[in-house]
Amino acid sequence: MEEMKAWRHAFKVDPGRPFSEQWLAEICESGTDVVIVGGTEGTTVDNVTECLAAVRRFSVPCVLEVTELEALTPGFDAYLIPVVLNAHHPAFISGLHQQALKAHGQFLKTADVLGEGYCIMNRHSSAARRTDADAALDMDDIVAFSRFSESVLRMPIFYLEYSGTYGDIEVVKKVSQTLEHARLFYGGGIQTAEQAVDMAKWADTVVVGNALYENKEEALKTVNAVKETKRKTNKR
Repeated sequence: MEEMKAWRHAFKVDPGRPFSEQWLAEICESGTDVVIVGGTEGTTVDNVTECLAAVRRFSVPCVLEVTELEALTPGFDAYLIPVVLNAHHPAFISGLHQQALKAHGQFLKTADVLGEGYCIMNRHSSAARRTDADAALDMDDIVAFSRFSESVLRMPIFYLEYSGTYGDIEVVKKVSQTLEHARLFYGGGIQTAEQAVDMAKWADTVVVGNALYENKEEALKTVNAVKETKRKTNKR
């Protein structure tokens, strides 16, 4: 999906959390490049379908981050398939993905399925607990995962997921300088436009999620802040 290369800012909407039409309208009309539907807990086919139908009223692209096999739903612009590289639970490295494609591969166009090399950085997060992720990583570990994701698995996306905590800018910078072709997604703990700008200097795409539920007005300010920030890049 070539459009993915132009994504600078993304809002992530959790289908397991309630929302109002007005709340969602402000998100979809904010100027964000894409709305990602995805969550760790409480994701069902019903609430995923509800999110899709609500976002479809607007022109913003809508993609599904597939975290539950049963919730895989047709009709999204693309499907992000997270491969949790530092998971100790093998199902989140390949097992669930193979089962998803076995069950639903017939309605997924290959061009619309995007693999994400996921690195979960917050050991206390629900995502880390669910996948049994080893988040006690030093800089060399993280860089090695980014190289493995890009060079061996050929993933188009490497995702640094800090899951509700604000990340280490030096880690984001180092990974950014390491990747040559893959897009670097950053997510976690962004509450202000200033924090979003700092990450946007190094990440290709800044993902804002929890702030939508905690301080929506500040979250909305991150859109222009990120899109006006020039990224420092060495990509070919």
